[in-house]
Amino acid sequence: MLTDTHSHIYAEEFDDDRDNVIARAETAGVGLVLLPAIDADSYERQERLAASRPDLFRQMMGLHPTSVDADYGKALDIARETFFANPDKYIGIGEIGLDFYWDVTYRQQQIDALEQQIGWAEETGKPIVLHLRSGKDGSDDSNAYAEIFRLLERCRYGGKGIMHCFSGSLDDAHRAVEMGFLLGIGGTMTYKKSTLPDIVRSLTLEDIVLETDAPYLAPVPYRGRRNESAYISLVAQKIAEIKETTFDIVAAATTDNARRLFGLQ
Repeated sequence: MLTDTHSHIYAEEFDDDRDNVIARAETAGVGLVLLPAIDADSYERQERLAASRPDLFRQMMGLHPTSVDADYGKALDIARETFFANPDKYIGIGEIGLDFYWDVTYRQQQIDALEQQIGWAEETGKPIVLHLRSGKDGSDDSNAYAEIFRLLERCRYGGKGIMHCFSGSLDDAHRAVEMGFLLGIGGTMTYKKSTLPDIVRSLTLEDIVLETDAPYLAPVPYRGRRNESAYISLVAQKIAEIKETTFDIVAAATTDNARRLFGLQ
């Protein structure tokens, strides 16, 4: 069985054919899809989808870093109230993190929001799912991985989680694993200039989970089109080739990793 640990299948991009997308995923062997939250606009959609197929979907709660602005306190309060109203409903806190790709105007606000949400995870024992995207200029000020490592050490975070859509360096990968994180590997590893094949080659299967980030970042040969959970089979096959093992072994190992991390049966 395959597990898609990161899919926004509740998004409006799937409104016209969501049932067909779900059917294709199940035909491809996907037996579990984890739903990260974005902001208040996504919570009801996520809730409705999860309730429709509790056998297939699991929810997370959090405020995405690109939804953090000067008035982020109100949005964070909504996320917190939603989560603590019924924390058992959510398997983790996500997706949360740091996004410095376009600018760093709200850099400190993102850091503050992230620290608060890490606190929720520590309070409840839930894992965190981190969105980390560095800026284009390559400066330390816009390096999301350098900042997250500083923040985790400052918070003395002793929990667990996933670095979703991993895009850091080989050193970042090994540091993340040493801290107890799994790396989320998706369609970008099939891109021509991706460094992920070398990173995956240097890790064990116990260090990674599979994800799509649907509707974004579709793997080759669907790059540039809408991504969907069925395409996670292409990621698993690519990893099997790199690790010189079988598709079934990759599927089983990464599913076991996800179940263990989130405490799923």
